[in-house]
Amino acid sequence: MRHYPIFLELHGRLALVLGDGPIAARKAEPLAAAGATVIRKSTFDPKDLDGCAIAIGADAPEADLHALSAAALARGIPVNVVDRPELCSYITPATIDRDPITIAVSSAGAAPVLARLIRARIEALIPPAYGRLAALAERFKDAIRTRLPDLAQRRRVLETLLTGEAADLVFAGREDEAARVVEATLESAEPSGGMVFLVGGGPGAADLVTLRALRLLGEADVIVHDRLVGDDVLDMARRDAERIYVGKQRANHCLVQEEINALLVRLAREGRKVVRLKGGDPFVFGRGGEEAEALAEAGVRFEVVPGVTAALACAAQAGIPLTHRHAARSVTFLTGHTKEGRLDMDFAPLVALGGTLAVYMGVVSLPQLRHGLLAHGLDPATPAMLIERGGTSRQRELRGSLDRLVDEGPAWSTKGPALVLIGAAVGRGVHFNASP
Repeated sequence: MRHYPIFLELHGRLALVLGDGPIAARKAEPLAAAGATVIRKSTFDPKDLDGCAIAIGADAPEADLHALSAAALARGIPVNVVDRPELCSYITPATIDRDPITIAVSSAGAAPVLARLIRARIEALIPPAYGRLAALAERFKDAIRTRLPDLAQRRRVLETLLTGEAADLVFAGREDEAARVVEATLESAEPSGGMVFLVGGGPGAADLVTLRALRLLGEADVIVHDRLVGDDVLDMARRDAERIYVGKQRANHCLVQEEINALLVRLAREGRKVVRLKGGDPFVFGRGGEEAEALAEAGVRFEVVPGVTAALACAAQAGIPLTHRHAARSVTFLTGHTKEGRLDMDFAPLVALGGTLAVYMGVVSLPQLRHGLLAHGLDPATPAMLIERGGTSRQRELRGSLDRLVDEGPAWSTKGPALVLIGAAVGRGVHFNASP
């Protein structure tokens, strides 16, 4: 982010516009619309800045524009000289006015025309009725705070009002009826318990998160997240949502599972909307089943939101078909975690099935995995692949046989999340061409 976005309160304050031409006139209009007292000058005198909260220069002599910029910067007054970024302390964005809602779009001066095109698209998506909806919310702001002192419940009620019947009535031009719906909702609102959402965050790429997960991230009061959840995904959450890290690494747990279960129960009983955000899918080696059992036993409401699990994301990005009509009629998900140093896996039926094996967290146990599979008849030449940080822009792949993965995998690995794929279908992968 090149510039820090901010909205200035200019009502009743002085704003200097330097210049006589049409551009200066256009710049003066939104200042006046924001409640500023606009001073128009054709030439610059430093005294013109006395008491000013903001200054804009356009259509004025070059020497005056430089003098305006220098004087305003010296006084700490925000200044913008049109099309002269080197003389500016701020830039003016393209704006969408849906009073009291204002949306600003900026390209940081790199492509102002593109910013205006984006503004046009947003204007088409946000009709003027959104301004009336915001005005309705402002009208009942004090009453909502008085009736619902709990922040989490107040937010949930507002979300319902701004997306439900009241909003529909506003968009239909029936604000009086909408106001009655708000009043009735506030009369009937009672304290409610919280709820936990076990959400799959996918492999780490923000654009592989489901729409439902994205909506919940924007609504959550608190987000309890794992180590494998990418920063890009967390960045889509509400800015003021509390974030609690409960990540696990091999032999290094921030919280043991029982403590995480208790945390989720406690947060929900506080009346909060909790997103338990997990990498991949919560029910595929994500211990979501254990957490669901704990929540059900405690009488806490919960919902499971699936995510793109690592095997699907890794294989897709590597061009590997997990199933193939001529190579694999099945795919089996396995965990490579050991129990007391031993890989507890029944190898015989895995080899006999003859499908694709997707082994999660299997780098450390690769030697045991190879030994068990080969001992039960797997062809040593069977294609295999080790994929690290799969489904993200940092995905890496080590292709070959199990022997190669065992010999080279530990040194090749950078300790990122890894998946092992084994089977005939792995050898039928298609290498994508990055060009369209």
